Amino acid sequence: MKFLIPSVAILSLVGFQVLAQVPAPTVKLAPTTVTTPIQTPDGSPIGTLSLTAATTGVLFQVDIAKGLTPGWHGMHFHQTGDCSDPKFMTSGGHMNHAENKVPHGLLNAAGPDFGDLSNLYVAADGSAHAQGFTSLVRLDAGSAAPEQVLRDADGSALVIHANPDDQLSQPIGGAGGRVACAVIGAFRK
Repeated sequence: MKFLIPSVAILSLVGFQVLAQVPAPTVKLAPTTVTTPIQTPDGSPIGTLSLTAATTGVLFQVDIAKGLTPGWHGMHFHQTGDCSDPKFMTSGGHMNHAENKVPHGLLNAAGPDFGDLSNLYVAADGSAHAQGFTSLVRLDAGSAAPEQVLRDADGSALVIHANPDDQLSQPIGGAGGRVACAVIGAFRK
């Protein structure tokens, strides 16, 4: 019996040391998703934009109930999270920061710029539903590359244009005026 007690103590001590050296299991967190309203120039909400952080970029979903003209519309990420004026000019230009500036267009051999997205098709009733992915930006700082961040200090915006984007010509592929906008706010801890 004298030998049993020290053996149990040694096994307990060894077991504790082993457990202390095993890293805690990693907890897989759900990806960060943000949803924001899409508005018309008069400020009326017409739908939502959802953005989900992915390992190599951002998954985005546009859902519009009504309010846009039928047909194809260009859409781009713009550099500032501000849709306060009726022409949405406060959202600035495409995300295309000066240190990495490249020409516009998904079909441009020297492009695309960081705000370039595929066109959005609007049905006869003014509704649209689309999901896409871009590896040109990321949702928040500190995530995997690329280095263009949607929720930086001044946020960014999704802008929907009046016409389709030809994905080649400068500066915006003939997409025309800005007809809808969604603020992508700055990151908050």
